[in-house]
Amino acid sequence: MSIVDLAALGESFTRDPYPVYARLRAQGPVHRIRMPEGNAEAWLVVGYEAGRAVLTDPTLSKDWAKASPSLPLGAISSGPHMLRADPPDHTRLRKLVAREFTTRRVEALAPSIQKITDALLDRMLTAPDGRADLVEALSFPLPISVICELLGVPDLDRASFRTWSNDALGATDPEARTAAAASMARYLEELLANKRQQPGDDLMSALIHGSDDGGDRLSADELRGMAWLLLVAGHETTVNLITNGVLALLTHPEQLAALRADLTLIDSAVEEMLRYDGPVETPTYRFTTEPLTIGDTVVPGGGELVLVALADADRDPARFPSPDRFDITRDTRGHVAFGHGIHYCLGAPLARLEARIAIRTLLERCENLALDIHPAAITWRPGLMIRGPQSLPVRFAP
Repeated sequence: MSIVDLAALGESFTRDPYPVYARLRAQGPVHRIRMPEGNAEAWLVVGYEAGRAVLTDPTLSKDWAKASPSLPLGAISSGPHMLRADPPDHTRLRKLVAREFTTRRVEALAPSIQKITDALLDRMLTAPDGRADLVEALSFPLPISVICELLGVPDLDRASFRTWSNDALGATDPEARTAAAASMARYLEELLANKRQQPGDDLMSALIHGSDDGGDRLSADELRGMAWLLLVAGHETTVNLITNGVLALLTHPEQLAALRADLTLIDSAVEEMLRYDGPVETPTYRFTTEPLTIGDTVVPGGGELVLVALADADRDPARFPSPDRFDITRDTRGHVAFGHGIHYCLGAPLARLEARIAIRTLLERCENLALDIHPAAITWRPGLMIRGPQSLPVRFAP
């Protein structure tokens, strides 16, 4: 099988990967690719049915100890966590977090999310020229503020953390990814030490001091890894959900008009934003523990890297009619923007809540919101994992 060099496709692929994925899907469900990240090779799975099957295949491991030694990439988090674990370790870790990261705790954040959104838009709308970068003004500060409130880390160095997070998840240079992860690990160790000394009524304190009915609790390494996961995943997905969602509305004026005319469609609109251009292009890595047959291809065992193109699964015409059409009234049930199976995103309810409040309030307060850049000129984040613009210039009536 020949290698499809996605790294060589450059900015055109980063800006719009969907036609490339569609061409690959027409040829078969799995392809050998070269990734932009470190020029590493992987097996890319495209299509809805094949993607869902791989997401739940128990022979694929999330444990980096199972990765092939020849893979020129390494784990980037600051310690062990759910997305680097298989059952029974995964089951144990997820249970310890889920017992504290409850629906009640998430729903209780709604007034705070609204208050933060209002304050950010108050500031944005004071711009005398009626222009702003939506990422800087709303998409980034809202989720990072919410996750910091949830975890009880109000003094987070957000500028440094944002740089580390972007590099850890998006840098194509493995050394930059490793350096960012190391810097974040040192920073999180200090945060956890402070939280141990001054616990509060927050999720991080609950994870540090809590235990299950049998007395099990997170170790120091697991706490650091879980803090990394909750802080990074807790804001990265939502940043890009909001940004990609607003971009989709502004480039589809008829859908924007329909939502403005009936804001009760916001739930449906957010689900279509997730399906149409979700924030996670491919999820965290899976490794083969034995040969795996996908379609007519046998992927070797021995720790081969397998990636699922979530972005393509949600654009598969076999599952979603006219998939390249953005339609806020369509039936999006079954989309895999948050994954599928035991690793389904634990923070999905929080991301949805933030996106609904942020986008609805933005539309209510900015009647003349429009793009302030040609869509083709937008610079997108590099790498195959996180999908979203690095900035999104917009204009509005000041």
